[in-house]
Amino acid sequence: MKILVTGGAGFIGSAVVRYILKDTKHSVVNLDKLTYAGNLESIPSELHSPRYAFEQADICNAAELDRVLSQHQPDVIMHLAAESHVDRSIDGPGEFIQTNLVGTYTLLEAARKYWSVLDASRKIAFRFHHISTDEVYGDLPHPDDVLDVGRSLDRQIGSGTELPLFTEKTSYAPSSPYSASKADSDHLVRAWLRTYGVPTLVTNCSNNYGSYHFPEKLVPHIILNALAGKALPVYGDGSQIRDWLYVEDHARALFKVVTEGEVGETYNIGGHNEKRNIEVVHMLCDLLEELVPQKPDGVAAYRDLITYVKDRPGHDVRYAIDASKMTKELDWNPEETFETGMKKTVKWYLDNKDWWQRVLNGDYQLDRLGK
Repeated sequence: MKILVTGGAGFIGSAVVRYILKDTKHSVVNLDKLTYAGNLESIPSELHSPRYAFEQADICNAAELDRVLSQHQPDVIMHLAAESHVDRSIDGPGEFIQTNLVGTYTLLEAARKYWSVLDASRKIAFRFHHISTDEVYGDLPHPDDVLDVGRSLDRQIGSGTELPLFTEKTSYAPSSPYSASKADSDHLVRAWLRTYGVPTLVTNCSNNYGSYHFPEKLVPHIILNALAGKALPVYGDGSQIRDWLYVEDHARALFKVVTEGEVGETYNIGGHNEKRNIEVVHMLCDLLEELVPQKPDGVAAYRDLITYVKDRPGHDVRYAIDASKMTKELDWNPEETFETGMKKTVKWYLDNKDWWQRVLNGDYQLDRLGK
């Protein structure tokens, strides 16, 4: 089987490409525009083989998509190419509409034309898998609003009190330009199934973390700032809750869906790790205390670097995924706990300074452009 992965040089996309090359015998075509967050160094050279091909292309370019599909003849499309940073979407929503909405439409049309002329057996087997986010659902009630203020989140969840979760039937209520653009693209994908018969699937995931994560996101930003002795910015009071999913677990889940999932279905993928943002920052500080006890000059404790900043406009207070459908129907569960996954992540950044230093310096961008 040959799998076309859009956005395969991004954080989650590269994890999917690595998984296919390391843990399966299938071939993969990595299609990526190589925007600021796309980094081919996220696909280590030792994984390159005749089963791997790269195409630098924009999903908004219909002619290029037609060429890539005709040339490589994929059996499956896994669509991960997207603009995904909420703060950037607030500052400049137009790029998110263009990539996430117009780009998905352009890719769907190219896929429809390609799929419509496949022979009968390949047409039946073809899949278009759209990878989306739990942010399309909006947010959920915060435990501080419905339970005892001052108790830890773990104790409240463990107390038997039922807190609502996102399910595959949850109504959409996006809060940011980013999540609105992803919600719209989800609707397009389902419409192309119903109207044209294109065999599509949709997955909605919780917050990912892990290796090769672009430094603007919370986990790597905190790690790298702490190592440099810089402030660790936390929005508001840090009480916002997210469900954290290790990216390698997500890659396994996505492969399960595209190879075993049922056409027309939606699958929510979560890590079963609801944590307040401040808890995440505290854990990262404590892991660095353990792994890098020699701190930058003038820093007595990593937690001392925590700085509370003005909250993001329209900031969702809580996300939490019910991933039971993935367990029941596809026999998938995350392998990493929050503790083991975060420790692996911190160790990866400590062991791969060359990778993130090149990202911070912009050197990888110069190389990819031949400058």
